[in-house]
Amino acid sequence: MEGTITEHIKHFTEELGEQIDLVAVSKTKPNEDLMEAYEAGQRIFGENKVQEMTDKWESLPKDIKWHMVGHVQTNKVKYMAPYVDLIHAVHKMKLLKEINKRAKENDRVINCLLQVKIAEEDSKYGMSPDEIRSFLKDEKLSELKNVKLKGLMAMATFTDDEEQIHREFQVLEDLYDETSKTHPDFSILSMGMSGDYKIAMQHKTTMVRIGSSIFGARH
Repeated sequence: MEGTITEHIKHFTEELGEQIDLVAVSKTKPNEDLMEAYEAGQRIFGENKVQEMTDKWESLPKDIKWHMVGHVQTNKVKYMAPYVDLIHAVHKMKLLKEINKRAKENDRVINCLLQVKIAEEDSKYGMSPDEIRSFLKDEKLSELKNVKLKGLMAMATFTDDEEQIHREFQVLEDLYDETSKTHPDFSILSMGMSGDYKIAMQHKTTMVRIGSSIFGARH
């Protein structure tokens, strides 16, 4: 990977424009790398382990928005509830209720995305489009005053088959178009990573999660 972290941040900021938010996925990276991205203007960072994210939150500038982009265990929610800006991968009601409970304890409203399973491989978490539709009709949602559902996220299959990625992202785009009509708080469609963000841009993504193309391979 050629170029510095600063150059990569500037490249993505220009390429994505003002319509698409860049989440710099900084998991396993040292604080010095995050600060280089920060000095280049980056303010949204994504982590996939709560403990690592909490350590970084404690020592890095307080205007950083921390996104939890990995699979969330219910028993870890309390550690990030005081500060997390957006939780990307909510895949069941039990988790959303726990986030609501911990947000209330911290006198906060925590933004969340529902994770949709669009990938044709088995390893990904998430709800099917039909499960998402049912979830959004659940009357229990109206009782959860300390969470706000802001949209949908998904990961495509890790494949070189661009037609398949287009197909999977189209499923998410269509579902977002449908559900955002009945959920006015929806404003985020989070899809696209280092390998497939250009395809995601063709499917109305509003947020991409880029790690290795900014920071290099993970340690």
